[in-house]
Amino acid sequence: MRIPEPTRKPYITVRELLNGPVQLRPLTHEIGLDNRITDKSLHRPQLALAGFTELFTYSRVQLFGNTEFFYLKSCEPAQRRQMFATMCGFDIPVIVCANDHVLDDELVEHARERGIAVLTTPFDTTKTIYVLSEFLDDQFGEQVTIHGSFVDVYGVGMLFAGSSGIGKSEIALDLVERGHRLVADDATMLTKKRESILMGTGSSLVKHLVEIRGLGLIDIREMFGIRSIRFQKRLEIVVELEVYDEAKEYDRLGLDESSINIMGVEIHAVKLPIFPGKNITVISETIALNYLLRTYGYHASKVFSENLQSHLKNAGDSGKSRDLRNVSYFQSDDE
Repeated sequence: MRIPEPTRKPYITVRELLNGPVQLRPLTHEIGLDNRITDKSLHRPQLALAGFTELFTYSRVQLFGNTEFFYLKSCEPAQRRQMFATMCGFDIPVIVCANDHVLDDELVEHARERGIAVLTTPFDTTKTIYVLSEFLDDQFGEQVTIHGSFVDVYGVGMLFAGSSGIGKSEIALDLVERGHRLVADDATMLTKKRESILMGTGSSLVKHLVEIRGLGLIDIREMFGIRSIRFQKRLEIVVELEVYDEAKEYDRLGLDESSINIMGVEIHAVKLPIFPGKNITVISETIALNYLLRTYGYHASKVFSENLQSHLKNAGDSGKSRDLRNVSYFQSDDE
């Protein structure tokens, strides 16, 4: 399976912050809303206000919390104007004020003259940092688009990949018909969240349309209802479909777990050979359930291996080996 090179947004505008999860309102109206934010980190400009600007990361979102506001309030008006003017001498994209704080009119006017957007939010400083950091981390996260169908099977995000025409969409359709939920078909867009999570969704163009060769496009949401779709899901398993090759050796016990690296995140992977008559849908459900069992601590292959080792050890101690029945005796069955 080929993983394309990841991409990321070079910038977002301040206007996009207004559409994010933080309840922001502009104090400078339209001024600065088209400024570009190029860094996902936040900055508390305490030292910059105090006059130390040698390490001032001015390109980031500048967050004013209680510390910054009470410090400004403690200064004389002339000193306050001078400190704020020094900070605004840099190319700052936006200032966000937490706790519904509002800068003095003369400071807001100075920011307006410099083309700097000033926003305020009712969230406290801690909540603003958390929610805004999460939003920026998502917006600047690495992204890849993979050719495959993405389905939520028993709560497990499964991406079906493979060569064109191998049957990915048909498997997704069959799973939806059995009560599972489609996330995306054909083009699955993956975004790296934090350091170890990949979130997947479909494209805004295709949404929940599925292409079935010989039939055309069908709308899963309209045909099966809202219960049949999801807009996003965490990726947990990649199922790579391939045509069965007799000359190739496939894993039969499952002792050696395989994975695939996508944007630095290791994702559980299964190579699934297919041939006529093989029920891929039921096998896909079994893969999901087996993954859940392993997540909660039960590994069938390891249990079998341990039982086998115990059996061989006992056989070696006694000098003979017997394959005992699963039950010691058969009870009557008169049905």
